[in-house]
Amino acid sequence: MTEVAAPITEIRRPDLSGKRVARRYAAERRFRAYGLTAIFIAVAMLGLLLVSIVSKGYSAFVQTYVELEINFDAAKIDPDGTRDPAKLAAFNYQGLVNDALYAQFPDVTERRERRSLRGLIGNSAGIELRDMVLADPGLIGTTREVAFKSSDDFDTFVKGHISRDLAEADRRVKDQEIAWIDALEADGQVDVRFNTTFFTTGDSREPEQAGIWGAAVGSFLTLTITLLLSFPIGVLAAVYLEEFAPKNRLTDLIEVNINNLAAVPSIVFGLLGLAVFLNFLGMPRSAPLVGGMVLALMTLPTIIIAARAALKAVPPSIREAALGVGASRLQTVTHHVLPLAMPGILTGTIIGMAQALGETAPLLMIGMVAFIVDIPGGFTDPATVLPVQIYLWADAPERAFVAKTSAAIMVLLTFLIFMNAVAVLLRKRFERRW
Repeated sequence: MTEVAAPITEIRRPDLSGKRVARRYAAERRFRAYGLTAIFIAVAMLGLLLVSIVSKGYSAFVQTYVELEINFDAAKIDPDGTRDPAKLAAFNYQGLVNDALYAQFPDVTERRERRSLRGLIGNSAGIELRDMVLADPGLIGTTREVAFKSSDDFDTFVKGHISRDLAEADRRVKDQEIAWIDALEADGQVDVRFNTTFFTTGDSREPEQAGIWGAAVGSFLTLTITLLLSFPIGVLAAVYLEEFAPKNRLTDLIEVNINNLAAVPSIVFGLLGLAVFLNFLGMPRSAPLVGGMVLALMTLPTIIIAARAALKAVPPSIREAALGVGASRLQTVTHHVLPLAMPGILTGTIIGMAQALGETAPLLMIGMVAFIVDIPGGFTDPATVLPVQIYLWADAPERAFVAKTSAAIMVLLTFLIFMNAVAVLLRKRFERRW
């Protein structure tokens, strides 16, 4: 035995084996380095994207205001002294704002200069004064300090997005307007406040008046329809395919098609909604009802696949124990299997809803790209959603809409992160290890 073992030891050649081991270790180190490099590049790109969005969008959360001394002249607003709401509402309150500006800068007398001076204040100033007077007629005959939203150019300049060092021909704010702004700031009449309008109003052609509330309500109504349709249908389909359907060519074909539908581009579902829901069924265009139905079709495959995976994760012993004590197949599924699989089903549903929240292409096809000012009050009212609102603002020419676009992206990302965090918490909270 000893004489046979000696040649084998010589054939193994320990020096070559050591080299092979060293090469394997070196290859493993290179593989780890490649993986770490890929992760670093991905994190760096994500960080660069987030920094770009935040740096452009943070300024949209504040708004520049200009305080003016408004004389609510009773002789102009209500010469008869009747305080009739109809007459008070019909008065041109923008004239009071203009008079306050002219009194602030009495040396501005030319028509063109006065037009530029009036452009420092947002177009909603007259409406704000009208609402104030209608809410409190006691203001008539008094003089008050009132803060108005500045124009988008004024606001952009104060926030530093327009440099005064540029040549006058290269910037929207001219030298004379900068002098007026400096004078207002020197008098303490310029103030930067939190922009509540961004969260409480709908879309507008004027950047200082535009907000995301209309799009947020539209997204909520649309996702409500999506959830009401996709969740029960998806869960029932998954339960039938996993627990009751016979294994044959038909069910195999259905499973293949469900998996394929999960990879279909979302715009195809938009074309389906345009052809069926709008053109054939005549349903209202640009409505959350139709948008929710289209997104439900897109979300169904995701929910079905996630629900089937959750049902498969339930051990067969649970089913066998329930059947062993006399439960029917339906009772076994409804009382034992489905409750145990529900955390995984909810996780998949939330992920599918988060995907639906960020979709734009299918909703563009059914008309939800329309300019909607009013806040939708129901499922059939014209509406838009946050991703489409971002798309509309990104195409707007005004510089102030750049900040609005990035700020809306930040809000949308916050919702998506929140929904994914809820999915992770549900999975961790209700996860069972068998």
